[in-house]
Amino acid sequence: MTAPDPGAKDDLPAPEDTGNVPETVAEESSSPETQPTERPAPEPARPTADSRRRRRSGVFRGKMLPGGFGQFFGGLFGNARKGAKQLLTPTPEEPVLPVPPVVVQNETKLLNHSPFSIGFFGALGVLVAISLMVAVAQVQNILILVVLSLFLALGLSPAVEFFTRRRVPRALAVFFVTVTLLGIIVLGVTALVPLMTNQVQSLAFRVPYWIAMLATNEQVARWDAQYNLLETAQRYLASGGLVQNLFGGIWGAGVLVANLIFSVIMTLVLTIYFLASLPAIKEAIYKLAPASRRARSRYLADEIFRGVSGYITGMFMIVTVASGCSFIFMNIIGLGAYSLALSFIVALFCFIPLVGSSLAMLAVALVGFATSPTTGIATIIYFLIYQQFDAYILYPTVMKRTVKVPGALVVLSALIGGILLGVIGALIAIPTTAALLLLYREVVQPHLDAS
Repeated sequence: MTAPDPGAKDDLPAPEDTGNVPETVAEESSSPETQPTERPAPEPARPTADSRRRRRSGVFRGKMLPGGFGQFFGGLFGNARKGAKQLLTPTPEEPVLPVPPVVVQNETKLLNHSPFSIGFFGALGVLVAISLMVAVAQVQNILILVVLSLFLALGLSPAVEFFTRRRVPRALAVFFVTVTLLGIIVLGVTALVPLMTNQVQSLAFRVPYWIAMLATNEQVARWDAQYNLLETAQRYLASGGLVQNLFGGIWGAGVLVANLIFSVIMTLVLTIYFLASLPAIKEAIYKLAPASRRARSRYLADEIFRGVSGYITGMFMIVTVASGCSFIFMNIIGLGAYSLALSFIVALFCFIPLVGSSLAMLAVALVGFATSPTTGIATIIYFLIYQQFDAYILYPTVMKRTVKVPGALVVLSALIGGILLGVIGALIAIPTTAALLLLYREVVQPHLDAS
């Protein structure tokens, strides 16, 4: 192989040219005996543009670099070349499809139905509503007893919790409270009924005497002479027309007594049942709320139960104080013969919110005026003073932590409850209003403030 010409422009080795020389010639020239005359080396061909381009690409690809440098720089330049080609080559754009127009559906789907379908389903809905109203009206008395029993169970719940906090089992605590309640009822009935019967009979016998005393009054005498009031009243009382109109005769009185006994027994049974299963009832009410809001619902329900329980317990305390003070006053003023019966009447009237004390004052004052004008005036003065004590001291002290209802809502709720459900409606109207106000403050008002 001949050496490259040092004067050549490229330093790269020239291609070998021994392929065309025969082996004999090469051997002869290599032997020392027979050495021919030295022939000049052929002049290398001048590199063309295509050969230079191939050499340059070989360098960039690392083919003409020694060892690992060739592979390293070849891979480096090759990757850079591919990346540049990808960057310079524009990516084809996807065709943009036109957006279809939004078609607003007709919301008045009801008009698309036939008039027969509209009338049929409308009449069916009205019939279902009427049927539900009739069913509720038929079981109205039972529903009232259920609600009253639930309220009484909530009122007796603090007594049960008093025992359970002292590690007494709930079943045993309910048994103690139930036995105590039944004992009080039995003792009250056995002690009060005979005495009240005698006192009511005494009152009935003295009514004609009181009417005769009223006839001595000049103003009453003028009214009697003009309208014949006293004689009409005496005939009415003597004929038994008052009892006939009040109770509907003997049959009506029997039905009334039977209904009263049934209502009392049902109320006691339901109260004991609700008192025993009150934790399970509360848990069932809690589970009606979603799991994410169950803690909040539990808090609101506990606040409502606590308010109702405190209100019923407070009402028992207020009624006990009112009847006890009335019993003491009537024994002092000279109405001791009728004090027990009148105290029982005062207790019944004091369960009615707002107007209960006024009705009790009217009932006792009538008996007081029948006895003597001084007794009647003293009775009115006593009840007026007691009403101030009840309104400004006793009631706020007992109810300050149970119900927070404005005075106007107390009046309105008591009137609405009394009109709808009578005395029981007036009794449960105030705690129901307090529960609704609590839900408004805790649920509705925050949403209104945040909006």
